[in-house]
Amino acid sequence: MEVTINADTLITFAKLLTALGVIGSVILWCIKFVQRSKRQNEELKAIRKEQTLICYGLLACLQGLKEQGCNGPVTEAMNRLEEHLNQAAHDEES
Repeated sequence: MEVTINADTLITFAKLLTALGVIGSVILWCIKFVQRSKRQNEELKAIRKEQTLICYGLLACLQGLKEQGCNGPVTEAMNRLEEHLNQAAHDEES
């Protein structure tokens, strides 16, 4: 059995390698995209948790100011912050 390699065989082999390379690249891109998306979701979850803690700290400061006798904007800010935290908690449950 004699194997002959001519230009058509080489061109066909190159086409096959190119097609496999493109398919592999697309699959690799999809895998990286999914991993990046998961990582971003985890980072956003951590940021939301941190922001919630900051809001509770701010609410505690406002309550302290109110207990000291500050009124007006402090009370309004407290009410708005409590409303926001309640809405955020209900949105999180859904």
